[in-house]
Amino acid sequence: MSFKLGMAQILVEGGQPNANLARAVERIRQAAVEGCRMVVLPECMDLGWTHPSAMKLAQPIPGPHFDRLAEAARQNRVFVVAGLVERAGDRLYNAAVLIDPRGDLLLVHRKINELDIALDLYAVGDRLGVADTELGTLAVNICADNFPSSLALGHALARMGAQVILSPSAWAVDADHDNRLQPYGALWRGSYSQLTSFYDLTIVGVSSVGWLTAGPWQGRKVIGCSLAMGPGGQVLAEGPYGHDAEALVVVEVEPRPRVGQGTRIAEALGRRGYTGP
Repeated sequence: MSFKLGMAQILVEGGQPNANLARAVERIRQAAVEGCRMVVLPECMDLGWTHPSAMKLAQPIPGPHFDRLAEAARQNRVFVVAGLVERAGDRLYNAAVLIDPRGDLLLVHRKINELDIALDLYAVGDRLGVADTELGTLAVNICADNFPSSLALGHALARMGAQVILSPSAWAVDADHDNRLQPYGALWRGSYSQLTSFYDLTIVGVSSVGWLTAGPWQGRKVIGCSLAMGPGGQVLAEGPYGHDAEALVVVEVEPRPRVGQGTRIAEALGRRGYTGP
């Protein structure tokens, strides 16, 4: 069964949770009006990736920031995936949540392949999981968890049964990056195509837009280019490029049956040319 998914490529302003969450809630409402059953929002969309305000403003999950998204999911009867900065005791995590149409929390993922420059702020994640839902078996990871060098994480989610991987992201480039000379996205296309081809799954990466105004990458711009890729490496949808390129991109997602279970997966992967562990 296919369903419509809204890729909510929103402006994220560092240290401005009320404004960011208001934009998120409006995009959730808009996506529901357009018939979407799921909305995916960017990484750290409440406070901005690596913004130092997280040390004071980060909230637990569940908590005030989560609650606003959960209420929007409930009111609009949609699934919501969103990146949030999570306070857990004395640690902060670059986290993402999966919320169902009742507003209930199904999954919390904590980013594992965090960039070195962010480790002074965020702890390394400690979990992988999937959720069986009416839309299929869903998994959540975050941005660099899908780097070519960390695809073991995606392989693990696929072996756990994921039919769709949802990946809040914050794709940043140098301030003077010229997309006409260096079109953005080759890294993600390469990574996504491997997992989608081996496992017949769909991956949706949704990036914010805007300027990084503080933190280790201050002065860089986050440029959208959100990407949905389906089985066989087929590009299903792409978001526009630019630090001001807010957009709601609606894409049709059709979860495929898993290629196998347990040790049978290795047999299926071998027939598709996979030679890794």
